[in-house]
Amino acid sequence: MARTAPYGSWVSPITTDLLVEKTVRLADPLVDGDFLYWVEGRPSEGGRQVVVRRDGEGVLSDVLPEGFAARTLVHEYGGLCVAVRDGAVYFSNFADQRLYRVVPGEQPLALTPKPPVPAAVRYAAPVVTPDGAWLVCVRERHLLDGVVNELVAVSSSGDRGEHVLASGHDFYGTPAVTPDGTRVAWCTWDHPRMPWDGTELWEGELLEGAAMGAVRLVAGGPSESITQPRYGPDGALHFVSDRTGWWNLYVVDDEDGSGVGRPLAPADAEFAGPDWVFGLASYAVLDDGAVVAAWSAQGEANLGVLRRGESAFAPIVTPFTVFGALRSTGSGLVALAASSAMSPAIVTIDVTSGDSEVVKASRESTVDAGYLSRPRPFEFPTSGDQLAHALVYMPANADFAAPEGERPPLVIAIHGGPTSAASPALSYEVQYWTSRGFAVADVNYGGSSGYGRDYRGRLKGKWGIVDVADCENAALALAGAGEVDAERLVIHGGSAGGYTTLCAATFGDVFAAGASYFGVADAGALARDTHKFESRYLDGLIGPWPEAEALYAERSPIFHTEQMRTPLIIFQGLEDKVVPPNQAEMMVEALRAHGVPVAYIAYEGEQHGFRRAENIKRTAEAELYFYGRVLGFDPAGPIEPVEIENESAIGRPRG
Repeated sequence: MARTAPYGSWVSPITTDLLVEKTVRLADPLVDGDFLYWVEGRPSEGGRQVVVRRDGEGVLSDVLPEGFAARTLVHEYGGLCVAVRDGAVYFSNFADQRLYRVVPGEQPLALTPKPPVPAAVRYAAPVVTPDGAWLVCVRERHLLDGVVNELVAVSSSGDRGEHVLASGHDFYGTPAVTPDGTRVAWCTWDHPRMPWDGTELWEGELLEGAAMGAVRLVAGGPSESITQPRYGPDGALHFVSDRTGWWNLYVVDDEDGSGVGRPLAPADAEFAGPDWVFGLASYAVLDDGAVVAAWSAQGEANLGVLRRGESAFAPIVTPFTVFGALRSTGSGLVALAASSAMSPAIVTIDVTSGDSEVVKASRESTVDAGYLSRPRPFEFPTSGDQLAHALVYMPANADFAAPEGERPPLVIAIHGGPTSAASPALSYEVQYWTSRGFAVADVNYGGSSGYGRDYRGRLKGKWGIVDVADCENAALALAGAGEVDAERLVIHGGSAGGYTTLCAATFGDVFAAGASYFGVADAGALARDTHKFESRYLDGLIGPWPEAEALYAERSPIFHTEQMRTPLIIFQGLEDKVVPPNQAEMMVEALRAHGVPVAYIAYEGEQHGFRRAENIKRTAEAELYFYGRVLGFDPAGPIEPVEIENESAIGRPRG
């Protein structure tokens, strides 16, 4: 029989140990004949990212020896940095950012020279030419007078140097090479645009010796976002474009008289997401020319196959509801997949039957279904007579029930980006809260992906307004429906989500507490100090810098802390180059000076996002402890106390 205990104090099997133990972060499955490869990020090894191989007999082995890790810092966010062909693995090494070649069982061979300044030359998104002679990739050079991005070819043996294939644009996206090695395609964009605003798709002749021949602009421009160029077995160029307002698939082939791409099964659906990292793959082309794709429509994920001569995708029925990193195995698919009952896993899928095999799960441990909360789509009214979206999780714990009449506290969770989107994949980070008696609303506020270009455009010039209003209205709608306690609403988020958290805590009075992970406190400082990839991002979200300096100050929580009465806990990595630590430190100092309850936890060695097991655990426990102090409940189990400055001010009326 379930025990009665207040929400927030339930004992949960989803411990902080479970958040990190026997857990890996999976990314970038790759295929090389009968062998599968992928990247594992291991919290138990300080976040080290290792390339893993599965051979034809199903045996797993690490490819990288100790002292090496596969991770690129191009654009700071990185992404795909591994390529494989004929048993050789090519990767960008985290420590020095050089490209290496390794054959399993041997020591890695450096292919690129040691730069004069450590990590000053970086490489991303490598693809091996069919003859195995060259790696086509994006190179980023950090020079004294700025950062230069280019498309280059690097000798796969390390003895023929590097050749610049394309330059002159501010940014270059993930390249693709034809099966016969004669053409290469890539995307570019320039400041102040981001890749989801407007890009150009280019194609060039790849000549012997990695020289670039004739080049042509295929499609794109300032108001069309093109991504994921990919060649079919016949050399037809596929890509995704939002020229209709939705990211749809196109192909340049013999049937395309215009040469700018004909649509494949057009729909009011999203067949791609924002290119925050390199190597996103929401579709794959099989050896017979069929296209397998994952897409989102009305907030629901789909997987289907479009065969030659057909005009619509045939659904592929699988146990999964979230799909990414799709790669062709020839006649089938390998992907990163998940569902509301299963954490992400590397899986193979038969595209005809839907039969699947889990090759590698991100978690070895499982939790009984009685402790798991399933998400439900939630559409709610928000400002401007608009509708916004969220995924709602209610408390779930087979061992506990709340006292009669008590309503649960609510965590409003805010994704980063801010163009990203909440995922319904099983997340123990969400279940950590719901199994303790919290409700969670993962909000896809205006500006999020998955609902078309117009929905993404809601945030143009209104960052700090639309996102805050949508998060507040999600909380108020759930409280108004009697599902959660209106007096115990909290909000948390990281990066851009941290900014929204700080804005909601500063300019509003809906939330009783908040937690910001590496959040932006001074938007103007971010515009001045951030890295190249995002250095003009705020032009579209707030206004051009420095012309709109007054507007930046108006939207920056750091300049309005006298309005704040909401207790905050702030987490920060001290090596963060995206949102530097001074942002958090300024906010903490201002809150301290104004008598607002505040806790600050900073981590040596962490960057933009926490990767070390001990820090991930401490963050979850500290946030729970903080909410317990503010909302008036005692969390279960021993938790190391958090120092809360101005703690005596907890309970002071907000607003």
